[in-house]
Amino acid sequence: MKEALPDLVARFRIRQGLFRKERVEAELFELDAYGCVMKTDKMFNPGDTVVLDLIMDMPFDKIRAESVTGLITERRKHCSNFFYSIDFVDLKSDGGTGLEEKLRRIREVLSKKQSLKSRRSSGSVPGFRQMA
Repeated sequence: MKEALPDLVARFRIRQGLFRKERVEAELFELDAYGCVMKTDKMFNPGDTVVLDLIMDMPFDKIRAESVTGLITERRKHCSNFFYSIDFVDLKSDGGTGLEEKLRRIREVLSKKQSLKSRRSSGSVPGFRQMA
């Protein structure tokens, strides 16, 4: 099983009864220009729509892509949780709006974090210990 994307969460609201809504935070496992994979214990069906706020926690700030509408296209059960494949709807492929720009920025930062992490985990720098 893949690891969750670092420092990135999806927040959304679900209806609990007639007047109450619950705010839920979920981990993301994939993110590209067209959609994402989210893990949660909340139940959705393929064809449902969900409005996500994608929030990347940074040392001095947060990058937020708010009110991203997604269409649930697939559901896979894993233990007591579900993995949902979500396609983003209403996004322009040219990346011309502020929302697309924020999503692009989140993907760039993720890519940098993941490449740094893979470099660190692939072994230490030769000769680094002797310098310490």
